[in-house]
Amino acid sequence: MLLLCASAAARANPASIVPSAADPGNPADLHVRIDYEYEVDTASITRESVGDPVDPLAPLPRHKDLKFHQFKHTLTPRVDLGVYHDTWFSFAVPIVIAQARELRLDDGIDRDSSSTLRDGIVPVTGFDTRDPSTPTLGDLIFRGPDRKGIDQIHLGLNVAPMNQARDDTKPTWKLGAEVRLAVGRVMTFDRLNPGAETGVGKGVHELRLWSSFDRRFDHTEAWFEMFWQVPFAEKQASLFKDPGFGSTNIALGQTAGASFGVETFAVNDRVNNNRISLDLGARAVAHFEGREYSEMWEVFAFAGDSRGVNPLVLDADPVDPGLQAFSHPGISNFENYLETAAHFALRAELGTHVRFAALVDVVWKTSHVISFADAGVDLPTCGTTSGACEDDENDLVNPGTKEVNPLHAPRIDLVGHRYFSEDNLGVVVGVQGQVLF
Repeated sequence: MLLLCASAAARANPASIVPSAADPGNPADLHVRIDYEYEVDTASITRESVGDPVDPLAPLPRHKDLKFHQFKHTLTPRVDLGVYHDTWFSFAVPIVIAQARELRLDDGIDRDSSSTLRDGIVPVTGFDTRDPSTPTLGDLIFRGPDRKGIDQIHLGLNVAPMNQARDDTKPTWKLGAEVRLAVGRVMTFDRLNPGAETGVGKGVHELRLWSSFDRRFDHTEAWFEMFWQVPFAEKQASLFKDPGFGSTNIALGQTAGASFGVETFAVNDRVNNNRISLDLGARAVAHFEGREYSEMWEVFAFAGDSRGVNPLVLDADPVDPGLQAFSHPGISNFENYLETAAHFALRAELGTHVRFAALVDVVWKTSHVISFADAGVDLPTCGTTSGACEDDENDLVNPGTKEVNPLHAPRIDLVGHRYFSEDNLGVVVGVQGQVLF
């Protein structure tokens, strides 16, 4: 049972494997693992339509617009080194070998009826970073560049207050803290030279806290894991920057979740330590409100390039008359959503030192808004507060004042124009190999 702490998603964790050191006859354990994953993600991109006749009590209607598709190959080397009794350091480096994404017209939508094309966010001729000067064919509207590289390195300190291998009357209980340091090239988009920007990093440092429980029985093993992950700093090149004025919810959103499962042993040779098992589990991960790279982020960055007259160009200083143009970063505000997944794994232990696994995850996400940056913050009336204030007594964000959020792009953030991600489905296929020294 292996925890893919090196990936963004929580899966079955190494609940019964506890690296240790300073034990009689065992100076230190060293566990080396390689994970490979192939991930496919799809989603339907819908958009509110403010001009449609609606029931006054009903929500704004949404119409189909685009279909999103992405694939990603990730290779993750991981090392766990025992430093004391049931205490160990962990180190992992997820390496994105290849990542590509594209957007196509949804079923029943043509280039005349797509609101994204009508608003000029993407030209009617489409845009393909592999051949920018040639119109796209068929239903292809936008294709991003091929990306590869490293986002973060993961450094962890972990301990097992209980270890069933030492006391079989107790389960194995593990606690861990992991710092995820952003070291890779930040993921950006350059409209004039899209092939030059191939980074996969967010440029955000994060802290992950986790705990797991495991209990092995004669023919089964039950496990449970929970985690919380929060950003705490950004690199200079990160797109998660505070532009000041009335900006809100500018940080990468936090996540928290839990996973559980049961592993059933088909072969359990305790003499030679040979085992074959089927691991079935599930997980739920809550993604909290914040800013993030959405399915549309490259399109938003494309349409927000300040080096031309584009529909999503932002104003860096809403107080100064005129337009102090700066480019839309592409990242946008998300609402809360829930990710759920079913987990399947076939595992094999060959003796006490070698383990293999083949894994499949099927992932679903609830529908959620992916562009809804607030217009700004209404400040209190001067005289009632000692901080920032406004002269007018109202509940409005006044244009041309410091109340305005510079990251607000009305063409995509205003109610009636917002984008939604729906019908999300992801499939992850992976293999693992581990050697225990």
